[in-house]
Amino acid sequence: MSKHRQLLSTIAGAAVLLAAAAGGVLNGGPGGAAVAATNGTLAATAGCGKAPTLTNGTRTIQSSGQSRTYILRIPDGYDRNRQYRLVFGFHWLNGSASNVASAGYYGLAPLSNNTTIFVAPQGIDAGWANTNGRDLTLFDDISRQVENDLCVDTTQRFALGWSYGGAMSYAVACARPTVIRAVAVLSGANLSGCNGGTQPVPYFGIHGIYDSVLNISQGRSLRDTFVRNNGCTAQSPREPSRGSLTHITTTYTGCRAGYPVQWAAFDGDHTPSPVDGSSSPNDSRTWTSGEIWRFFSQFESTTPPTTAPPTTPPPTTPPPTTPPPTTPPPTTPPPTTPPPTGEPGSCTATYSLVNSWPGGFQGEVTVANNTAATVNGWTVGLTLASGQAISSLWSGTNTGTTGTVTVRNAAYNGTLAPNASTTFGFTATGNGATPPGTITCTSP
Repeated sequence: MSKHRQLLSTIAGAAVLLAAAAGGVLNGGPGGAAVAATNGTLAATAGCGKAPTLTNGTRTIQSSGQSRTYILRIPDGYDRNRQYRLVFGFHWLNGSASNVASAGYYGLAPLSNNTTIFVAPQGIDAGWANTNGRDLTLFDDISRQVENDLCVDTTQRFALGWSYGGAMSYAVACARPTVIRAVAVLSGANLSGCNGGTQPVPYFGIHGIYDSVLNISQGRSLRDTFVRNNGCTAQSPREPSRGSLTHITTTYTGCRAGYPVQWAAFDGDHTPSPVDGSSSPNDSRTWTSGEIWRFFSQFESTTPPTTAPPTTPPPTTPPPTTPPPTTPPPTTPPPTTPPPTGEPGSCTATYSLVNSWPGGFQGEVTVANNTAATVNGWTVGLTLASGQAISSLWSGTNTGTTGTVTVRNAAYNGTLAPNASTTFGFTATGNGATPPGTITCTSP
């Protein structure tokens, strides 16, 4: 993809970015910068009910006395009486709005099922220096133009980006906490400023443990801003080891209801598209898009709470937040009345739907040894329904992503003692209402 071809120039420009930040060039906007036309207290925008004049493609807008551009993607079958999410996707250093749009807005567009309006702004000098707050003002001006013409739910505005684009998303969260509902920052750092940065905003940070461009410590610092702002319990989330080729997603506890914080560390370098089990980034196989979409999709179309509710975290169903076990799992047999189950034998496989969202879902398979002998290695076969495709899988190694798929045990969960069980999970695109069929489990 285009963003991977830009990686070398990103690395070359990182030193310039960091030096500029140290010298005070990369400052947030002034306190008087304009905010979007509406905020979270009003659900529908002025564009609701109007025949739209904006169309898909590159748009030009005047902002801070300059001619700026952005790429707009309106859902197929747009209904002017329906309120849509609005997602901003910020590009990386030396990237472009076109790169973001062609990659499906970091892979979210294919998952959105036409529920979302997407915007990819173009940065000056292919970056987001945000000098004198000019890029925050661009965010405001684009929001105003889109919302005056299209029907947007103002409690459903989101932003995400990788590298410099992640820095800009962080700047938006700092400066526009009553405008933005949540952000996702991939391999980011404080490069575009943080004007404000004291109010709660749901935050999802993703970073490689040996990022050679923007050290993971910089990503942790951004995360911790919103750990504090959101009232979460401080902790040091577990992160994968070098060479494990895995990722660990942690959902913080104690956060104000409606203001979660998630952190995903992966065994990799500076990339927006890590793949579990591989050292080669891949846009179509990365787990990041599924996890980000699930994070954004958890927010209902309601105004965020204004008072501090109980300290228990909101219900979430992310993939496992702890590293793979090094010893056999507990000897608890699977449920006795599960959904579709594999044929009897040395092992059985049981599928369950963990979560679903428009255009995608998360599934889990329990592999159990119901015999009196130890199982050494297992292979699960399952058939996905038409339109379903696995986007990421953990605690196992899959062959195939559509149709008939096989999953073999990982190195750490292949041995099952008598009456013991283990699980593997996956996220997939498509409708999760139809469970996989023809589920089998075999052991050597």
